[in-house]
Amino acid sequence: MAYTHIDCFSGPGGICTGMHAAGFDTKVAIEYIKSCVDTYKANHPEVHVIHSDIRNVTAEQILPYIPADGVDLVTSGMPCETFSTAGNTSRSFYDDRQFLFREGIRIAQIAKAKMILFENVPAIVTKTVEKNDPTLIVDVLKYELKEAGYENMVQVVLDASQFGVPQRRKRFFILATKDKKINLSVPEVISDKIVTVDEAFIDLLNVIPNSEKAKDKYGKKSSDYSKLMRNDEFWKRQEHHTDKLTYQHPMRHRDCTLERFSLLKQGESLKDLFDRYQGKEREKLQERRVLPKKMFIKRNYRLVGKDAAPTVTSHCLDEFVHPKYDRALTVRECARLQSFPDSYDFCGGPYLTPHLHNDIQDKYEQIGDAVPPLLAYAWGIKISELLGGK
Repeated sequence: MAYTHIDCFSGPGGICTGMHAAGFDTKVAIEYIKSCVDTYKANHPEVHVIHSDIRNVTAEQILPYIPADGVDLVTSGMPCETFSTAGNTSRSFYDDRQFLFREGIRIAQIAKAKMILFENVPAIVTKTVEKNDPTLIVDVLKYELKEAGYENMVQVVLDASQFGVPQRRKRFFILATKDKKINLSVPEVISDKIVTVDEAFIDLLNVIPNSEKAKDKYGKKSSDYSKLMRNDEFWKRQEHHTDKLTYQHPMRHRDCTLERFSLLKQGESLKDLFDRYQGKEREKLQERRVLPKKMFIKRNYRLVGKDAAPTVTSHCLDEFVHPKYDRALTVRECARLQSFPDSYDFCGGPYLTPHLHNDIQDKYEQIGDAVPPLLAYAWGIKISELLGGK
């Protein structure tokens, strides 16, 4: 009998994918963004997906789809924008989203969940409820968990690169349960060996910018990681299996952008080019639009092939340059960095959309905002163990 799960703030399904591989049966998912809902439904058709603001979700929408005695686990990775330090130097960005963790607790109570797993950026531990109030959001979260009966809890910051993900992505977790007898613990690091970008991309053939020619075949080389991404038996996705490579599509770049990329060495970004080219030399590059007028610190970072990638974000198209080729990353390459299996279909949303909408996400944004499935898998294995499974 599989352990049961409700997936709050489900995004395109990163947590569900990992939990499914670990043997969990996700019964209900809740997601506000339509493009994420489309992707989720395509990949997890067995799950009842509620397309709604979680604050409006009622017991009547959940209870018919879960066991009468409740579920084993509720996961809740509420939006992290108000906790993130990226592009938010003042940290004075306060709104009601920072209290959305309450919805995860409310859903857990409706579903009589044995455990709750909260996920967010590590910066949540320093975020206060208001600008001049020293009360920490995370302390409010812990207090309200206790009020709801989930007194037994453990918190930890985990790095996805320690769980087989080719990306240095740190995430904060709280696992809580009403059962005081359970000796809670967190996933053990599976290996000290980092999966590199080269290992992640090894069988993905290059695409030429502006060529409109996608690649639907794999290269002959492979790595343990690339084999895992293609192993739908491990992911329990046999019904989605395909031998064709998907989403290895070329992007469009201006000539000036391609020239900028050619100036970058591995481990360098736009900031390094601004440091290298000064005075008249920089002005000439800016006149030809090889360099922009303004320097963005987190832009155009050429990945280091022999290392894991930095954190993949919703802006991954602008932030990363391929370690070998003068172009941005494909959708499939970004998915590989996040550990989504190759059979995953990012059908929701367009390829690209301006970052002005909060109700639609393109394929890159969906991938960048997701929880890496291999990290979710590690939690699934650990929680199964804690609940008495194997």
